[in-house]
Amino acid sequence: MASIDRAHDDVDLDGHAAGRGGLLDHFLIDALGILAGVLVIVAGNAWLPDWAATMLLDRGRSTWPVTVQNIQWLIFGLGVGELLVRTREARAERAQLRRGLLPEDESTILQAPDLRRIYAGARGALRERRPPRLLPRLIHRVVVQFQTNRKVDQASTILNSTLELFQHEIDLRYTLVRYVIWAIPTLGFLGTVLGISLALNYAGTADLRDPRLLADLTRHMAVAFDTTLLALSMSSVLVLHQHLVQRYEEEALNAVGQYCLDNLINRLFTE
Repeated sequence: MASIDRAHDDVDLDGHAAGRGGLLDHFLIDALGILAGVLVIVAGNAWLPDWAATMLLDRGRSTWPVTVQNIQWLIFGLGVGELLVRTREARAERAQLRRGLLPEDESTILQAPDLRRIYAGARGALRERRPPRLLPRLIHRVVVQFQTNRKVDQASTILNSTLELFQHEIDLRYTLVRYVIWAIPTLGFLGTVLGISLALNYAGTADLRDPRLLADLTRHMAVAFDTTLLALSMSSVLVLHQHLVQRYEEEALNAVGQYCLDNLINRLFTE
C-alpha cells in the first residue's frame, strides 16, 4: 500500500504542470472562438449588403460597434470554442483505447505480475496530463481495488461506480455551453425590448404629420425583432452541436467502460 500512496503523490506532483498546460489550451481555444466572432463582425460589416448588415450586426445603431447583435456573435464564438474543446477531449479519450494499456488477445488471464505491469502503465498515463484521461483513471481504480481484496465482484462494482461518476463529470463539463445557449436568447429578448422602447420613444417625439413617420417607425421595430431572430438561430445551432458533441463524448466513455470490462474485469484471476 505504501507504493500505491507514493504513486498517488507522483501523479499529483507531475499533474499540476500538465494541468496548467491543458487549462491554457482550453482558454486559447475559447479565445480563438471569440476572435472568430470578431472576424465575422468585421467581415460582415465590410461585405454584407446594408439590409443584411442591419439585421445581423445592427450596423446603423449610433453605438456601433457596441450592439446587441455583435455581443451575441462574441458569445456564440465562445460557445463554439467550448464545443471544440469538448470534441478534442472526446477524440483524445478514444485515442487512449489504441495505447494497449490492457491485453487485447483472446487468451491472456491476468495474474499478479500482469497487474503490476498494467498498474505501472496506468500510472504513466496518469502523469501525462491533468486532469488525466478517463481510461487510465478507470484502470488505476479497478487494479487498486482488486489488489486490496482479490475479489472480482468488488472490482466490477468499482468499475460501474466509476463509470457513473465519469458520466456525471462529463455532464458538468457542459455547464458553460448551457449558459451560453441560455444567454444568447436572453440577450435577443433584451435587445427586442430595448428596440421597441426606443421605437416608441421615437414615435412619441416625432412629428405626427411627417409622412415618413410610419416607415421610420416600422424600420425601428424591424431592427428590434432582428435581435431575437438572430438569437434563436444561434441558439438552435449551438443546441444541435452540443447534443452531437455530448453524444460523441458519452460514446467515448461507453467504449472505455466496455474496453475495461472485456480486457480487465473478465480476465482477472483469483488464486
